[in-house]
Amino acid sequence: MPATIRARFEGGAGQQLAGQLHLPAGEPRAFVLLAHCFTCGKDLRISTRMAGTLAAAGFGVLRFDFTGLGDSAGEFGETHFSSNVDDLVAAAGYLREHHRAPAMLVGHSLGGAAVLAARPRIAEVAAVVTIGAPAEPEHVSKLVDEAASDGDVLELDVGGRPFRMQRAFLDDLRAQDGAARAAQLDAALLVMHSPQDLVVGIENAQSIYLAARHPKSFISLDGADHLLSTPGDAEYAASTIAAWAGRYLPAAAQAGDAPGEAGSVTASLGSSGLAVDVVAGNHRFRMDEPLDVGGSDTGPTPYDQLLAGLGACTVMTLRMYADRKGWPLRGATVTLSHGRVHARDCEECEATAGRVDVIERTLALEGELDGEQRARLLEIADRCPVHRTLTNETRIRTQLLDA
Repeated sequence: MPATIRARFEGGAGQQLAGQLHLPAGEPRAFVLLAHCFTCGKDLRISTRMAGTLAAAGFGVLRFDFTGLGDSAGEFGETHFSSNVDDLVAAAGYLREHHRAPAMLVGHSLGGAAVLAARPRIAEVAAVVTIGAPAEPEHVSKLVDEAASDGDVLELDVGGRPFRMQRAFLDDLRAQDGAARAAQLDAALLVMHSPQDLVVGIENAQSIYLAARHPKSFISLDGADHLLSTPGDAEYAASTIAAWAGRYLPAAAQAGDAPGEAGSVTASLGSSGLAVDVVAGNHRFRMDEPLDVGGSDTGPTPYDQLLAGLGACTVMTLRMYADRKGWPLRGATVTLSHGRVHARDCEECEATAGRVDVIERTLALEGELDGEQRARLLEIADRCPVHRTLTNETRIRTQLLDA
């Protein structure tokens, strides 16, 4: 199943930014960076729903709060459009360091303008998506209450929420030209916009699309509002993005598509961090360590996988034995934990000094089984092949390949 982990990294101004990284069940085909709308945050419904849908489609997705918003540090009133772009570049750096650089940028509303501006500074990006993005900043100007503003401090009302910011934000924003950015974009572009968008008019999509060079595409989000708040709209947009991106982004080939040799497992470590990509036959998955020991928590630990292997082998063995006997075993669940104890505290252990590894295993059996059948299945649990490997004498031979 897809997983979500917390991300913390330094933003463009040095403040600690907070994010959520959505990871698919297997190796991500590519990483995506989401930019939210003006004064919004990573937890806005459109962001969470799109991230979840893209992760289910095989992408790793990072959504985060810009400086001064949501869970990120800093003062929003001291930011400006260019600092938002700096934060996007910093978020891409986080992905590059801990996973892979983003291959696609997706920006909603003013976040769409920001991803157009950030693209030249993130070399690995091959595709850019704007959703309800402005070609010009006039829609933000309309939010400013000039009468309530005091000198260089502007008063804004966004969705009934008051915000204060420096006039420099608006001055910086007015200097931006989304259409010009699109014309210089060295990436595939998908423009998504609703004809019923009352916040950023559909004419903005037209300006961006006409200015951009091919390859470019336009998708009408007919019937949707600016925030894609109607159930299903955000998911539709995300699933459409996933299908469109398949033409421009390398699929899982980035991590190597060739299946592993049957009966062998390959574990590969990157240039930094503890995350390990594993290939087992036709299957791919990731292992890692928790954040508190220096990992990124993007997958189960090696000991988690060890216990998973023993648990899976245990219930598989029970199923095969029960089926062969014709016993009514409807299901079996095994719960395992690993720890170390002093040898002197382990009565059944041969060692008398130091610490020994102990795996606690608890079985839950479902079905109309009598006492004798349950007792026999408990014995069979100790006969699974992985159990025998762990308890028998095992030799591990290691050799170093030539450089």
